[in-house]
Formats: sequence, C-alpha cells, structure tokens
Amino acid sequence: MKAAFAIGIAALLIAGPAAAQSYKIRAGDTLRIEVLEDSSLNRTVLVAPDGRISVPSAGTLRASGQTVETVQNSLTQRLASSFAATPNVFVSLERLAEARTGGAAASISVYVMGEVNKPGKLDVTPNTSVLQMFAVMGGFTKFAATKRIQLRRTNPKTQAESVYTLNYPMIEAGKQSSRAKLMDGDVIVVPQRRLFE
Repeated sequence: MKAAFAIGIAALLIAGPAAAQSYKIRAGDTLRIEVLEDSSLNRTVLVAPDGRISVPSAGTLRASGQTVETVQNSLTQRLASSFAATPNVFVSLERLAEARTGGAAASISVYVMGEVNKPGKLDVTPNTSVLQMFAVMGGFTKFAATKRIQLRRTNPKTQAESVYTLNYPMIEAGKQSSRAKLMDGDVIVVPQRRLFE
C-alpha cells in the first residue's frame, strides 16, 4: 500500500505541474490551505469520505472530483465577503489518499477532524468501539467540546448521512454506551467549545 502511495507521488512529481493542475482531488487526500490576510485560517484539511472539506468562514464545500485550482477559486469566492479586498488564498495538495488493494479488509478508515491531538485519517481494526477510537486519536485538545462530539456516517447505498451526538464525559462515566462499532468511512468531528462551555 505504501509503495502505491509513493508511486502516485512520484508520478505527480515526474509529470510536473501540468499533471498536478489536472489532478482530481479525492476522498482521503489532504489539502493545505493558506490565507495571506488571516493566518488563523491557515490549516491542513482532510477530504472526508463524502468528498467535502470544512473551512471556518467558508463553510463546507465539495472538493472531491475538483482540481486544486477549482477549490482555491471556490474558497476565495466564499471568503471574499469576510475581507475588505479579495483575499489571497492558496491551496496545495499535501498528501494523496493511500490506494486500497482488493481482498478482505484488515483495517477500516475513520476520519477524525477538529479538536483532537491526532486529526486525519486513522486506520483501525474492524469492530473498533467509539471509546477505543478516542484513545487511538490521542485524546482531545483543551479547546474540545467533549459533550458535543459528532459521529457522521454515510449510508453507502443511499448516500444519506446520519449524525450521532456523543458525550465523552457520559461515555467515560458509563452513562452512555461506548459499544457502538465504527464503520469504514465514519467521520468523527470534535467541535471547539464555546466561551462558557
């Protein structure tokens, strides 16, 4: 799997800028976003399984199937209303999604976003519980809203998204079930806590 990933990166580098400009972003890719006028918006984002990315002040937008330049233009348009002049937004492809090989799944991919110590795509064994996943993602930052964690699951057949709210203090105290098993493509979003939360 790592060899396929390395070959993909090498192919982009050898083919040069033309190939990089025509590359279509896909779920699992990691993008680097930089806004010259406001460094607080600079971040690395993971393209979720549903093909979207979330950026503060710009909201959620589809990235999968788009070129890096198209995503950059969309972000510039969405952020323009927050600035006196059109902002200088730069988007680059930081890491390609790893290629999957056929056969039985030895692991599933869970995407973790927000106020956690290890955000990104994490590969875990099938039947990993929510509580086990909290340990795998390295815990929460001091700004995490641990009572409002979201587990987002997309039905592969209908593409309908279900959102479940998880309360970590309740799970830790045994008052909310932690036996729910994660599925391939699940997204865990840990929001930032509010001022007096």
